[in-house]
Amino acid sequence: MAAKSSANQSSQPTDQALARALGGTKALWDELIGHIETAYAPVTHRWSQSKATPLGFLRLIRKERTILYLLPREGHFLTAYVFGEKATAAVRTSDVPAAVVTALNEARAYAEGRGIRLETRTAKDLATMKKLAAIKMAH
Repeated sequence: MAAKSSANQSSQPTDQALARALGGTKALWDELIGHIETAYAPVTHRWSQSKATPLGFLRLIRKERTILYLLPREGHFLTAYVFGEKATAAVRTSDVPAAVVTALNEARAYAEGRGIRLETRTAKDLATMKKLAAIKMAH
């Protein structure tokens, strides 16, 4: 079972508030979290406040390494990654959609890597997010 952080419990939205915001994509949200928890256990959840959304954002972490960020939006969510140099190269040669590679290529490079935020609305999007998480964790 996943380790859950209690440090930011006050900023964590209720499941009902999340379901209202995410609408039909709540099932995708839950499936992505479940997949990450199973594939990369133990995973810690850390909710943080954000000016961009009243619900804040969720960070999924394994051993102090952020796997991904989930940002709830109205009717969908954004999945955000920061890829280091090796992971960026792996994404470029993977079979993810061309739009993802383009977003990564256009992302500004920082010392910690290139950050991208991708809309997650469909099962196809979810499959891409799982592939990106696997690439991130392999590098």
